Amino acid sequence: MVIGVIPARLSSVRFPEKILTPFLGKPMIAVVAEKALKANTLDEVIIAVDDSKTIQALKPYPYKTIMTSKNHTSGSDRIAEAIQNIPVDIVVNIQGDEPMIEPEIIDKMVKEFDDPKVEMTTAVSTVLSSENMANPNSVKVKLDDQNNATMFVRELPTGDQIDWYHHVGIYAYRKETLSDFTTLPPSVNEKKLKLEQLRALDNGIKIKAVITDFAFRGVDTPEDLESLKQLLKTQKYDS
Repeated sequence: MVIGVIPARLSSVRFPEKILTPFLGKPMIAVVAEKALKANTLDEVIIAVDDSKTIQALKPYPYKTIMTSKNHTSGSDRIAEAIQNIPVDIVVNIQGDEPMIEPEIIDKMVKEFDDPKVEMTTAVSTVLSSENMANPNSVKVKLDDQNNATMFVRELPTGDQIDWYHHVGIYAYRKETLSDFTTLPPSVNEKKLKLEQLRALDNGIKIKAVITDFAFRGVDTPEDLESLKQLLKTQKYDS
């Protein structure tokens, strides 16, 4: 069984309650759930919430919600709580602030688990503008020759401007890998850069990357959302 889980923390320092901000006529997280449900490989999609306000906002929509603790430090920790009693094989962590996520990316990531050696996957994009390269909210990643992630950064190292990809904020794990991952303490690099995937790399968990031409990044600030809205006005968008 393959489940997609959207961790839905209501509080956000840079953009308070961004998951409930209207986008394409509905709360942003509802747009994410709608997109995720179009993935052929997902048997179910769950929104893991931490506040009754989110549940109330989603009542008009046909999405399953599970209440989780407010105390989690990462989306993976919240997802682990949400699925702890569900008999699932693969879990996909779909970020609630990635309203443009493409269902095909989810399917490609899940397909990687046909290889029994794969423990965890993510997605990266070849679309990395000079603006995003300089933006610390846009995470960059390097891969080895097997397309395993070797480094995630917010700011590029001095003199190193080539062979980087834009990291798309989505992960998938085998259930046992997620369980192991969430029992590990946050690593030094994770706490320094506020990137939970570094906990995996710092503990020897390989992250296999699917390479895409995904042209968007997550909404971190109100300015990001306005930029995305303006971009969609200039192009035909089929939701």
